[in-house]
Amino acid sequence: MNIIIRNQYLEILKKFKDTEFIKVITGVRRSGKTFVIKMFHDFLLNQGIDKKQIIYISFESLQMHELLNKKKLYTYIDSHRIANKKMYLFFDEIQRVEGFEDVINSFLIDFPSDIYVTGSNASLLSGELATYLAGRYIEIPVFPLSFKEYLNFKQSKKNVELQFYDYVSEGGFPAVVLSKDDKQVKRLITQGIFDSIVLRDISMRAQVKNDALLLRLTEYLLDIVGNPISANKILGSFQNEGMKLKNSQSIIKYMSLLESAFIFYKVQRYDLRGKERLSTLGKYYAVDTGLRNVVLQKDFHDNLGYQIENIVYIELLRRGYAINVGKYNDFEIDFVARYGKEIVYYQVTQQLPINSNREIENLRYLPDNYKKIVLTANRMDVGKTAGIEIIHVIDWLLDNDFDYN
Repeated sequence: MNIIIRNQYLEILKKFKDTEFIKVITGVRRSGKTFVIKMFHDFLLNQGIDKKQIIYISFESLQMHELLNKKKLYTYIDSHRIANKKMYLFFDEIQRVEGFEDVINSFLIDFPSDIYVTGSNASLLSGELATYLAGRYIEIPVFPLSFKEYLNFKQSKKNVELQFYDYVSEGGFPAVVLSKDDKQVKRLITQGIFDSIVLRDISMRAQVKNDALLLRLTEYLLDIVGNPISANKILGSFQNEGMKLKNSQSIIKYMSLLESAFIFYKVQRYDLRGKERLSTLGKYYAVDTGLRNVVLQKDFHDNLGYQIENIVYIELLRRGYAINVGKYNDFEIDFVARYGKEIVYYQVTQQLPINSNREIENLRYLPDNYKKIVLTANRMDVGKTAGIEIIHVIDWLLDNDFDYN
């Protein structure tokens, strides 16, 4: 099978090659971070970089177990480097190394190096690493496949709308997409990804004391993507189910762990009139709809509108936007997307309501001239109303004019 290049990430890495910045590649487990750095590794070789100048270490491998100590890692790299040559250092899942912040900082100081690291937990960019490397790193988030990438991996542009619903149902984890077209196989792979994240990365490493609560919370958040939620609301729901919880502290802790593992993204509400972020009733979106459907044993038919909204949210993140849920008086705007000075308002719907202008009215009364877009899964809705563009969501996802860089 031909190797399919994920150009979005390759182009970013090429821009920052041979700069002083450490390239920190983050994202949920099995989203393709290792593939991305190996892809860039091959690019360097094709550019004529001597393979002896490139060192790649995966800390997931038992062969590298001894290098989980920072001093041993430093000694290993120092003994393999070439004097007076720039070294290209690739460290996969660097957070497993005790004191990795110290050793990365030493490499920057002690010899010419271009450093690339990956991690499956947001803690990689917290604490001492952020302190040591303030202003000297860039974060490159890697997500499961976009719909455009999904079609490239499938190597087929036929029946795009049918493939879109397959994408909603099975998601974009590369291992799932590249597996044979057998629903049971795809579900087993996805379940394995989920188990490795929740039961190993979160439960074991964070020493979670209540696995049942963690799993139930994960299911709950997957089931209510796109709905306003709070820890106290979850607490009340769980107490009604008979769970013995005195307060919401464990729920808050576990929600934070799930966010740190990049399974969920929390979106704050923003008061467009008062120009302030609201701390109450944020929304949560899953990193991948396939993960949701396998864990809940559902498919694309279930809450399709919210699943499409989830896909749009992740795509906006992929395109580099900062996102809030908008509130203007009694109206709610699904997404307020910011990129520098650019602001775009989005409403997302399965189809425009027949006897209601709700989706359009929410945007129409916003008192500014920023772009306003309704994304719909119904091609019959497409057009323009009161200056508001109504775009088919597949066309938007496949927008060939959009530059991710």
